[in-house]
Amino acid sequence: MQSEDEGEDSDDESDDGDYEPFPEIDPSSDSEDEEEDDNEDDEDEGEDEEDVSENDTEDEIKIGPRPKNIISDITGQPKRVYPEIDPDYDSDSSTEDTPNRVGDIPMHWYDDLPHIGYDINGKKVLRPARGDELDKFLETVEDPSAWTSAFDTNAQMDRPLTAEELDIIRRLQENENPDASYDPYEPTIEWFTGKGKEEVMPLSAAPEPKRRWVPSKWEKQKVMKIVRAIRQGRIVPNKPKTASAQPQFYAIWNEEPSTHPAPLPAPKPRLPTHAESYNPPEEYLPTPEERAQWEATEKEDRERDFLPQKYSALRLVPAYQQFIQERFSRQLDLYLAPRVQRVKLRIDPNSLVPKLPSPSSLKPFPVYKSLQVPHAGQRVRCVSVSPDGAWVVSGDESGVVRMWEVTIGKEVKRWTFPGKIGSVEWCPRTDVSFFVVGMEEKLHFIIPPNLPVSILIATQTLLAPANLPPPPSVPSPVKWVSMAASASTSDAPILSLDLPSSSGQAKQIVWHRRGDYLATVSSGENQAAVWIHQISRRHSQAPFKKVKGSVQLVLFHPTKPHFFVATQRFVRMYNLAEQKLLKTLQSGIRWISSMDVHPSGDHLIVGGYDRKLCWFDLELSDKPYKVLRYHSRALRSVHFHPTYPLFASSSDDGSIQIFHARVYNDLMTNPLIVPLKILRGHAVKDGLGVLQIRWCARQPWLVSAGADGEVAVWCS
Repeated sequence: MQSEDEGEDSDDESDDGDYEPFPEIDPSSDSEDEEEDDNEDDEDEGEDEEDVSENDTEDEIKIGPRPKNIISDITGQPKRVYPEIDPDYDSDSSTEDTPNRVGDIPMHWYDDLPHIGYDINGKKVLRPARGDELDKFLETVEDPSAWTSAFDTNAQMDRPLTAEELDIIRRLQENENPDASYDPYEPTIEWFTGKGKEEVMPLSAAPEPKRRWVPSKWEKQKVMKIVRAIRQGRIVPNKPKTASAQPQFYAIWNEEPSTHPAPLPAPKPRLPTHAESYNPPEEYLPTPEERAQWEATEKEDRERDFLPQKYSALRLVPAYQQFIQERFSRQLDLYLAPRVQRVKLRIDPNSLVPKLPSPSSLKPFPVYKSLQVPHAGQRVRCVSVSPDGAWVVSGDESGVVRMWEVTIGKEVKRWTFPGKIGSVEWCPRTDVSFFVVGMEEKLHFIIPPNLPVSILIATQTLLAPANLPPPPSVPSPVKWVSMAASASTSDAPILSLDLPSSSGQAKQIVWHRRGDYLATVSSGENQAAVWIHQISRRHSQAPFKKVKGSVQLVLFHPTKPHFFVATQRFVRMYNLAEQKLLKTLQSGIRWISSMDVHPSGDHLIVGGYDRKLCWFDLELSDKPYKVLRYHSRALRSVHFHPTYPLFASSSDDGSIQIFHARVYNDLMTNPLIVPLKILRGHAVKDGLGVLQIRWCARQPWLVSAGADGEVAVWCS
């Protein structure tokens, strides 16, 4: 083929005489080739002159395109160039159906798409229009040849079958060979029979096995076993014939009695008592009160089916009204009476109850209310305990956040915010001390008062550093606003986060175990409901572009880079490092309300509004290991103790259930779950009870917040 540069140079050869320099070529090496090319050119020119008269015949025959001789721009030698070939197809493919080139793949992948595949040019093949079942039925009625078509899954349409395909279907239905050219009665071709067709070489060159000429020892053992049985008389080779060949007659009724036990007799009817007499004693006659009580009782619950009556003579006794009913019941008893004697299982019901240890041997656990902190009648929806277990932060719906001491309940500090407090959570780090307050589209970081100087400086440096980190490459819609460390006080937040306007109320705040990441769940329904914030980089990101369902809760795994996301019915576990879904836990709960993970990371408890508490063993299955139903109303909060083998659940019935939960290192041993105590001290207000519970880190103490505006501390 001719290049574009060379084609243009050949056309404008007289106009452009400047060419790019080319390395010198030894003329002696190409002299012979040049002479041959010149000779060939001379011969071609001669042939052209001689064949002028034959142009008409060649044009009619169309042998091929005529070449053109030009001078190469690079070598300076003449060369022959053929024009480009324009392919000319004899058939027109415009009327053919566009073939689907997706290959042998499941076609249900395209069920939700408007196309069914791609053609050879990579263009989409649109799905053909198909009618409903009524249209299909009408087509079969109106079109007599509709039965000769079949549905093509690749083209998603009905295609008519050819005569050969119909013949194959007919042959298969009649149990014939599908190949029409097959003749089952053709003469046999003798390949190895006859003169000159004998096998000369063996079919296999493998050496002859030893078992071909060595007697089998197993056959010898079997034969000797039969021989010994014949010698001992256990096997009679030929039975001796009877002396008389006459048939033997016997009485068919003279059989020996059966060894099986006789069938059980039918149960006998109950004998009458004094109450059924026509003239019973006076003490058997019912009083008017007993008669009214008997008439008001259901038939199934009555002790007897009649009332005793007294008659002076037998001739005065009327006909029995329940005679037909009793006879019918008697026939049913005879018909359904068991004829097999069954051994009754004598099992002590107490032996079926699992043996659990005594709660007194599982102490310590909270048993009484030690103190109570009021919130002026406002609902307290959130509470959090400091990592050292000495301070508690609680927030109510009026926007008041209180910080008080666990042991005596003394209030140390109070903050007031313009809005409802949705969540509060203390940072789990011990080298710094601060907590986060979640409100409507805002997060406030607050430093508590009376901190040591070293911890205060470390906290201020973390939340309000002098040199801010560089902004991330991908900007975030969450704005970080902080004040200078020198100007910060405990009266105002040192750092605030402005969530997007569509986020809504921050109803949950959960920290990573290292204290650098925290995740928030808002009441919004879109992907902006879940945010993960990093304190050191001052960056926020939404981990999900598309969320399946409405996110209720999230949790960080205590030991692995895993992330739990709970929707209304399912709990999904993601791997943050590999960014993939690990498993989906099926809780069977209609609406999940609370969730917590065991400190070991192998177990998870999930509570729901339908009064269920599910215990999941993450290494065992995606189904619940245990389902507990101890509350009479919806569950609001569940929490594992970080150090003691305890967990608690709170409900709208105003009670708190304390459980002993011991997890063993042996994977073959199931966890031990024992209910210990029911704590009642919160009043139910507007249908709401205990809204949130939290354990103290170093003591078996529990802090609970209720809808009655009280925060209680339960001690052991």
